[in-house]
Amino acid sequence: MYPWGDARPYHSYAAYCRRTFGRPIQKLPVDGGFTCPNRDGTVGHGGCSFCSNEAFTPAYCDPRRTVRQQVDDAIAFHRRGFPAGTGFLVYFQSYSNTYAPLERLQRLFGEALACPGVAGIVVGTRPDCVDAAKLDYLADLARRTYVCVEYGIESTRDETLRAVNRGHDFACARRAVEMTAARGLHVGAHFILGLPGETDAMLLEQVAAINSLPLTTLKFHQLQLFRGTAMAAEYDADPGRFRFWEIGEYIDLFVEVLRRLRPDLVVERFASEAPPRYHYGRNWGLVRNEQLLAMLEKRLEERNAYQGEIFVPLQSLR
Repeated sequence: MYPWGDARPYHSYAAYCRRTFGRPIQKLPVDGGFTCPNRDGTVGHGGCSFCSNEAFTPAYCDPRRTVRQQVDDAIAFHRRGFPAGTGFLVYFQSYSNTYAPLERLQRLFGEALACPGVAGIVVGTRPDCVDAAKLDYLADLARRTYVCVEYGIESTRDETLRAVNRGHDFACARRAVEMTAARGLHVGAHFILGLPGETDAMLLEQVAAINSLPLTTLKFHQLQLFRGTAMAAEYDADPGRFRFWEIGEYIDLFVEVLRRLRPDLVVERFASEAPPRYHYGRNWGLVRNEQLLAMLEKRLEERNAYQGEIFVPLQSLR
């Protein structure tokens, strides 16, 4: 038994949800009709070079429909897969879901929380799209229900963030995470492993920076190229800048990430999948996330490795 309360060798999102809610939980993505400041010209144009929102957005997400309608559609879509008593987290996923006036956020988030069976909300956004007033509002909501703010950070290296047209630096991400956690909110972060210019050694080094952030949950995924993105065009122009792991290589790398990762951090995802019609260049084909998780757990067992195995707290380095 590990400190997070089960026999899995990493701190899984399933264990976190059991502990937090006492019942099965399913996230339901919705599209609130938001955009991003590096798309509309406020920060930049074109968005992040890797971004293909369509590749990760279920068909039932449609900003022309109300949040309640999208939630109902999502429950109907997944109904057979839900155990009895499942609670739902409405996941505002597409683009930057705090990039709007506070009044609009209050309306949309309030509508989500009024849906039957909803146990809370998860708000995906950018670090440069929050301020004190919005975070204070979310903190007030969190006194009555579950609220998690998920930031797309993607990398701790400023050179990489500039190269992918992110529009902010890592210091901006750190400020946003710290402001959010200081209000007692759950905080999540996304990271992409394998962005051009980043070596395996760099990815292992950045774990220390991740450990230093007051985060609750983490999502990692391997770099994937998608049709129609700026990064796909960059790949065509100079494929030598890119490298793609075989599945076994990536799992070996992620085992090393886990061994260094702070034990209390919840690993919600370590790889991702998207419909094949969006893929561009090399990819892992039709391998599903469930298969990848089984491979990861087998590799951890073979190596007798676990999350936090060689984690070194910052205070012990002083």
